[in-house]
Amino acid sequence: MTQITLSPARLEDAEHLTAIMKKTFDEEARTWLGALDSPVVDYNIQPPGYDSLHTTRYMIEELVYYKIMLEGQLIGGIILTLTGNRFGRIDRIFIDPVLQGKGLGSEVIRIVEEAHSSVMTWDLETSQRQKGNLHFYEKMGFTRTFETVDEVGFIKRIHDGVAVDKEFESCDLGGATFYQANLADSAFCNSTLSGAHFSNINLGAAKFQNINFRDTLMADLNLSGSRIKHVEMSGVAFSDTTVEGAPVSFDRCELIGTRFNNCTMADVEINACDISGMKIDGVPIEELMSVYKKAKLF
Repeated sequence: MTQITLSPARLEDAEHLTAIMKKTFDEEARTWLGALDSPVVDYNIQPPGYDSLHTTRYMIEELVYYKIMLEGQLIGGIILTLTGNRFGRIDRIFIDPVLQGKGLGSEVIRIVEEAHSSVMTWDLETSQRQKGNLHFYEKMGFTRTFETVDEVGFIKRIHDGVAVDKEFESCDLGGATFYQANLADSAFCNSTLSGAHFSNINLGAAKFQNINFRDTLMADLNLSGSRIKHVEMSGVAFSDTTVEGAPVSFDRCELIGTRFNNCTMADVEINACDISGMKIDGVPIEELMSVYKKAKLF
């Protein structure tokens, strides 16, 4: 029998994993969207950053990322988000297209469930267009929780049950107030916190992943030493913000149309960036650079 094993992905695997992921999801796009550059946007078929080495590195560092090995050869990966001890989410699973249809995916799911035997509930989403995936997850014991034109949600309960010990599932706590509550190391997943108010809270070492922060107010925060990765920040405004002691870094960011007004930018460095159309006090940077380069010739 073909030997499938899983082992934690490492940063040195990132390039290989990215190549396999790109190959896999590109093939899915050709199959279900008709072309790689299809006008149809489907983030289950072409997940954000699926072809990005930097995204792969982020997922290896911050999520539960296993590489799938077939008789010692790397053939794919599976990425999980675990919430507490009992809840898990399959974020992505991909296997080299040339090896699909051989039952390898079923074996990977079985190994994951065995490795995380305390997880009683698994969930995921997949594209409505990927008919093969719909059949696969139903075969693996998942049931549909919701359906839209583009997406189908699935859940698998190893054992049905209610709250166990300090774990709460399907509870209506709307409007609840917690005062001097100890929620250290708590985990929230697939929950609604819209309109929630947090004040005088210690969130040191907290993790926020796959969160909708639309129209959220963040004020009087200490974010020193924090890392903000793979975040959509269109329309975000930073005001009255101080950076002292350690510089802020922007790497591989799209800042088109960004405005810096009345800011202190002493010792700021801009390296290897697209500065077309950029201006300082109304003066095009490209013109300044041109003048500077000419001056250096004399």
